This record gives sequence, C-alpha cells and structure tokens, in this order.
Amino acid sequence: MVTAAKRRAHVWVSGRVQGVYFRDATRASAERSGVAGWVRNLPDGRVEAVFEGDPGAVDRMVEFCRSGPRSARVERVEVVEEDFRGELQGFEVRYG
Repeated sequence: MVTAAKRRAHVWVSGRVQGVYFRDATRASAERSGVAGWVRNLPDGRVEAVFEGDPGAVDRMVEFCRSGPRSARVERVEVVEEDFRGELQGFEVRYG
C-alpha cells in the first residue's frame, strides 16, 4: 500500500455541536466522500473525529467540520495531522 497518497486528520470541534445531529451528518458526509474513520461526542461538549482517505476528501471533511449541520454553531476546529494508518474500514459513529 502506498501511503504517501493518503491522509489522516484528527479533529476536535467546539461550540454547539452536541444534540444537533453533528455525528450523523458527519457520518453521512464521510460516506459520500469515501472517507474512513469515526466520530464521537466527548464529555466536555466537543465532538472528536478521525478521517482517513484521499487528501482532497479529507480536506472536504475538515471543511465540513468548520460549519457542521445547519443547527450547529461551530466556534473552533482543531486539526492534527497524523500518519496515515490505513486500519479503518468505513465510517462509524462511536458511543461512550
């Protein structure tokens, strides 16, 4: 597997991002974009997500997180680039 052509981004989103279908909207967008990964709510009110895939598709997911679904109010998005691992299959909403 050639990993140079793939990208992994770890994202934390702050603001009014829980209780507004942020996770489900993120999953739907990731599936449309062909991005693997996961999304979950954090106890401190943020949403955390990991996106893996083609660089352009990962960029689109990071941009999606900057606004989220219509009812969200995103105040801050923190993005950490990580080494592509290629271990994720599909996209899931994680609970707990």
